[in-house]
Amino acid sequence: MVTEGLTRLATPPVNAALAVSGINALYGDSHVLHEVSFTLNSGRVLALLGRNGAGKTTCMSSIIGFLPPRDGEIRLFGETITRLSPEAISRKGIGFVPQGRRVFASLTVRENLDVARQSRAGVAVPWTLDRVCDLFPRLRERLHQHAGSLSGGEQQMLAIARALMGNPRVLLMDEPSEGLAPLIVTEVGRTIARLKEAGQSIVLVEQNLKLALDLADDVVMLNTGRVVFSGGVDEVRNNEALLTQHLGVF
Repeated sequence: MVTEGLTRLATPPVNAALAVSGINALYGDSHVLHEVSFTLNSGRVLALLGRNGAGKTTCMSSIIGFLPPRDGEIRLFGETITRLSPEAISRKGIGFVPQGRRVFASLTVRENLDVARQSRAGVAVPWTLDRVCDLFPRLRERLHQHAGSLSGGEQQMLAIARALMGNPRVLLMDEPSEGLAPLIVTEVGRTIARLKEAGQSIVLVEQNLKLALDLADDVVMLNTGRVVFSGGVDEVRNNEALLTQHLGVF
């Protein structure tokens, strides 16, 4: 569905893991997000796409609480989290893999994971140190190594593992393939696919269009801070006009 902005969601779908409803966000006097609305359903991957500067990272920042929206509402499984602090939003169940990885370089791999540990009631198979090391065997080999000495790919694995240690109900991933070699990008893609198979709800911001479309169930496109498309991934794959207009591909 192509749109010039979606109306606010008065009642998000019952299976909505995350509902963003009519949010506006500003940096000083600069209006960056305009009435942005979308819904991530439970156990699905939603790709948030757009050109550089379209507002994708700002949208993630608003959800995680780094840049609270001026108005509108953000709900996590029906509970409003709109203007909570980032720490409180994390405790409610939002995990975040930031752009640029941002691992704690002076801490060891294990310390990076331990500092992010959160338990959560009702999680059938919680993420533990052993479980994230099973997902990323290279991290097990480097538990006592300082994070700053890891390769870029290993740091990305650590950033994902660190977010999982919080046992997130919804995982936000901002450009997880950025700056990585093709083989590592493939490995990151496989990891996200495994998380999806395990039922993890994910919002994925990703410039690698093939990777995003291979992983996503649903797509939301932003252009100059407005939602211009919201729909299933199959509506996007071969829509050359849509991809050219809003992403600049083809």
